[in-house]
Amino acid sequence: MSVTVAESLGRNLLLRALQPADRALIAPHLEPTELARGAVMFAPGDPVSHITFPCDRTVVAMAITMLDGRTAETATVGREGAVGGVVSQGYLPAFSRAAVQIGGPALRLEAGRLQAAKHASRTLRNLFTRYADCLLAQLLQSVACNALHPIEQRAAKWLLTLHDRLSSDVLPITQDVLAEMLGVRRTYLSGVLRGLHERGMIAVTRGRIAIRDRPALERAACECHGRVRRHFEEVLGAVYLDDGTLVAVDPAAAAAPADGKPPHGKAA
Repeated sequence: MSVTVAESLGRNLLLRALQPADRALIAPHLEPTELARGAVMFAPGDPVSHITFPCDRTVVAMAITMLDGRTAETATVGREGAVGGVVSQGYLPAFSRAAVQIGGPALRLEAGRLQAAKHASRTLRNLFTRYADCLLAQLLQSVACNALHPIEQRAAKWLLTLHDRLSSDVLPITQDVLAEMLGVRRTYLSGVLRGLHERGMIAVTRGRIAIRDRPALERAACECHGRVRRHFEEVLGAVYLDDGTLVAVDPAAAAAPADGKPPHGKAA
């Protein structure tokens, strides 16, 4: 079911973090849309003409596909952020593929509209720069994780990342999709998930993976999930509940300080 812009503004945490004056700069130009699961938003080489803000449980995965057809996820974006020309002037060719992992509502903004708003407002520009810093941190951590950590830790990290964004213990994700995102064969992943299942951390059913013991899953994961979370908290003001749910972005933390520097001296 489609939603209006007014209904969706508070359902994306990056938009919620905007100051009222900044929100007024872009709200008239936001377009509500529904993203279908599996839809490719852009592929390598495509011009990126819009910024998309996932709302509620909508999740988009960015991935790189090699010449031999193998694919690996580089970043996951949900209601905490945006996909597209966040930093650039827009219309530049995409480097990765962005595909809808969990379908649902979203808001779209033409790239030129965001650039005009950035030129008009320092605080809006500062917020999107901070978000870009956090997204870059996620990408850099993903590179290190893929190179250094075993598949069980990476699978646990990936499940925690999705759990953060959905506010639900039941993750509507198949083993095929998870295997593709992790860049491994499904048969190999099945053995990894069976081990997590036998240790009581998850329950695997057809087309679903349910989180049963999040604290244990956090212990089984590598440090990458926690490092990215802390960076979002410190740079963007994101707030996580004890169960891992990402619930808010603090507008005060998201606003530009008087000296224009990020809080705590943080940078990617």
